[in-house]
Amino acid sequence: QVHLVESGGGLVQAGGSLRLSCVASGRTFRSYAMGWFRQAPGKEREFVAGISRSDGSTFYADSVKGRFTISRDNAKNTVYLQVSRVKPEDSAVYYCAGGLSAYQSRVLRIPTEYDVWGQGTQVTVSS
Repeated sequence: QVHLVESGGGLVQAGGSLRLSCVASGRTFRSYAMGWFRQAPGKEREFVAGISRSDGSTFYADSVKGRFTISRDNAKNTVYLQVSRVKPEDSAVYYCAGGLSAYQSRVLRIPTEYDVWGQGTQVTVSS
């Protein structure tokens, strides 16, 4: 099982950009579909973006479509979330997650489909 560590969060002005990274330990990263979720205070954890195990298929929440981009580098055991044109409502703790998948093109969207989670990285957007 992989262990996930996120980084790249911080304070950003509305309209700005950040790149979040999630590095996975272990040799089975390629077996995991990966995703990013976020949770704001008082709200449930919500799906942000997901990417398949190996063919690059992606899916985004409507609230971030066109502004956020998920990508992965299997050689570096890393998944990224490029966060652009941020809004105050994007402020949250962002979590990286991995789910074992038998399918190269499947994108996981539901928290219960994911097997491992990172500790989270805070993104705060100032208006």
